Amino acid sequence: MIEIKRLTKKYGELLVLDEVTETIEDGEKVVVIGPSGSGKSTLLRCINCMEDPTSGSIYFEGEDLADMRVNINHARRHIGMVFQQFNLFNNMTVLQNIMLAPVTVAAEDRRAAARKNFVIRIKNLFRKEKLPLLPKGKTNAEAKAEAQKRALELLERIGLQDKANVYPSTLSGGQKQRIAIVRALAMNPKVMLFDEPTSALDPEMVGEVLDLIKRLADMGMTMVIVTHEMGFAREVGTRILFMDGGKIRESAPPEEFFNHPKNPRLKEFLSKVIS
Repeated sequence: MIEIKRLTKKYGELLVLDEVTETIEDGEKVVVIGPSGSGKSTLLRCINCMEDPTSGSIYFEGEDLADMRVNINHARRHIGMVFQQFNLFNNMTVLQNIMLAPVTVAAEDRRAAARKNFVIRIKNLFRKEKLPLLPKGKTNAEAKAEAQKRALELLERIGLQDKANVYPSTLSGGQKQRIAIVRALAMNPKVMLFDEPTSALDPEMVGEVLDLIKRLADMGMTMVIVTHEMGFAREVGTRILFMDGGKIRESAPPEEFFNHPKNPRLKEFLSKVIS
């Protein structure tokens, strides 16, 4: 599903990702761990096209997202991203937050179809065999109704349907992060990226967010998760990556990774984070 080839990212003279090469298969739950500053979050941001690589390639379903000619907005529709700090819009209700992306995308598709149909009509003025027009797409009302139905279904699945019309400022940290996950799911993504989703939460709120991610994992969602939660990594990950100094130093299934680490730096790291 995702193939990364010699991905490099620099900020000036600072080398953050150093020719990273990795493949993430459909259905995998890849957990990325490592010390602060090792390049974990930057790797996710490059996959989601939030950062432009300095060099290298990121293939998602055959398209190189590092190629400036590729429509990255189209690719982003299929790659959900959940951040440390929730990134909910405080001036919108929970329901409006979840509906925003699907409604916006539907409007973009409608405008794109209108532009293309205008060109087709011009071409048809000079053709004997007329080119077919593209479907106009959903109306604004149709898009809103569909997005609302999907949002309410997702809220019900996580037990927060009673929060649909409240504002994020009234929610706990755990509730905000679960809403942020649902907002990403509203686009029906093919892969979900989690950037330390529990790091901003109080300890008692961590469990409810991790439980939701586990449920998504059990449903077969492809995931890449950056986390410091070692027990969670062992339980959910089908494969664990250890990053240090902008490189992937070790990759293995959880049992082998935690019980029989090979890389000396990984052994040192695990000795400090696992008591």
